[in-house]
Amino acid sequence: MNPPILERDPSDPQKQKKEAVNPLLKLVLELGPLMVFFFANARGEWLTQKFPALAEFGGPIFVATGLFMAATAIALIASWLLTRTLPIMPMVSGVVVLVFGALTLYLQDDIFIKMKPTIVNTLFGGVLLGGLFFGKSLLGYVFNSAFNLDAEGWRKLTFRWGLFFLFLALVNEVVWRNFSTDAWVTFKVWGIMPITLLFTFSQMPLILRHSLEDKTEKAKKAGK
Repeated sequence: MNPPILERDPSDPQKQKKEAVNPLLKLVLELGPLMVFFFANARGEWLTQKFPALAEFGGPIFVATGLFMAATAIALIASWLLTRTLPIMPMVSGVVVLVFGALTLYLQDDIFIKMKPTIVNTLFGGVLLGGLFFGKSLLGYVFNSAFNLDAEGWRKLTFRWGLFFLFLALVNEVVWRNFSTDAWVTFKVWGIMPITLLFTFSQMPLILRHSLEDKTEKAKKAGK
């Protein structure tokens, strides 16, 4: 059995509040922590000179990890205050950042923060593909407010995103195991986002083919 296409009441004040959030502010909340991570890793020594307390974290990657955790927590809190809700993916990712970041700092071993994208993407991919195995197109519950697709569309989109998350996990493993820490951080910030955007845009033909709104419009035109 496939999940129903969930539709929110347009008069729902919670939805209106979510839609009222400035898109630029939303982008800052989503990408801000990554920018902090990249800057802190690149300028770690400068930061510890300006703010000696940061030296307690260790080298640049540990300073970056500590600030990344703080920025992630601030972004989640700000998102909650603005919308009174937390999307499942950023929330799960944030929890993993805090847990693996704490292990990185406590054990002074950057392998934990480097494995965070692997863990998160494997988790998302496994959940999406596992849901399909049990007949559930779980992506429909995540993106139902953005797209209105038929059951087949949600199944296909869920399958593709599940594979894509596993692909990202594999790529992360290859990069952090074979390249320097600076190269990994650069790829994490400036490589993953373009790849994800490219994949997202490549799914638009599928979304348009299975859009219920598009089919409704075509039916209205055919009935004239």
